[in-house]
Amino acid sequence: MFSKTCEYALRAFIYIAQQTKSGGKIGIKDIAVGIDSPEYFIAKILQDLSRKGFVQSAKGPTGGFYLEDNSLNRSLAEIVKEIDGDKIFTGCGLGLKECSEDHPCPVHHEFKSIRNNLQKMLVNMKVGDFVEQLDAQETFLKK
Repeated sequence: MFSKTCEYALRAFIYIAQQTKSGGKIGIKDIAVGIDSPEYFIAKILQDLSRKGFVQSAKGPTGGFYLEDNSLNRSLAEIVKEIDGDKIFTGCGLGLKECSEDHPCPVHHEFKSIRNNLQKMLVNMKVGDFVEQLDAQETFLKK
């Protein structure tokens, strides 16, 4: 459903939030291990998200990635849109360019409700909500 880049970004964002909730920073190697991703790939993703203000980073021996408090209120939808665009929320289920209300594809009406439910779910899911679930071991981020 999401691109691999988006999957890693979501997992990294949530992991960073959990690991830095007490004010620390976490390095790229630890993030890669913590979410089971290739280090070079997650580094590239996080550099891009850092430039765009989604995550913060600090250089040096005590540096690493962290989230400011306001980032905990970001919805998963914001991250998905930043990485994959909004096609998942607006696009055709069959990938057709001409699909619309006036000219629907065979799955248009069914897929429209799925898209709307997915968007609503991702908008309502805030990054900070996952920290509590991870801490309580109700959810996990690594295989």
